[in-house]
Amino acid sequence: MRLADACTIHTGYTARGRLEPAPGGVLAIQLRDISPEGLVDPEQLTRVQLDGLADRYFVRTGDVVFRSRGERNTASALDERLQEPALAVLPLMVLRPKREVVTPEYLAWAINQPPAQRHFDSAARGTNIRMIPRSSLDDLELDVPDIETQGKIVVVDALAERERELTRLAADTRRKMISLLLVERANSIRPKTRQERTSK
Repeated sequence: MRLADACTIHTGYTARGRLEPAPGGVLAIQLRDISPEGLVDPEQLTRVQLDGLADRYFVRTGDVVFRSRGERNTASALDERLQEPALAVLPLMVLRPKREVVTPEYLAWAINQPPAQRHFDSAARGTNIRMIPRSSLDDLELDVPDIETQGKIVVVDALAERERELTRLAADTRRKMISLLLVERANSIRPKTRQERTSK
């Protein structure tokens, strides 16, 4: 299934200049607000003062944002922590899944998988800054199983990621313990100083 058939796609808001923080303004999601793990923390978003904005630029819980520029062209599903609409700023693209066809979590997962990433690699433009054209996003072919299967895939992927995190944590803890034991061992067998020998 083409991505354009699984969701509606809009470009983010084009900022004419630097977006200055403005208490009481609208929330804005910019490229820098997406963590390396692909997460968006609404508590860390900046508010900006902009008026007369079209609704298509705003994202809500259940929408997906796609990074169309930079080395990482990945997608992130917005969860229930986003309590109010937020302005998506270019180079972010807004993907609004057709919920009877695809879930936001599965859509983001599928876009982040190697087949989709290879598609973007072949379509990327730009020499200094990698950019993914809108047409490439529209034409991305995805395998879209039934909703129940999508849910199972997302759950298994989350469990696998948690396992990877725990494995990394266990390895890091093991390295620290071994280092501590080696330091203690080295300290216990070091030659005694002259002062230590004569203090007896």
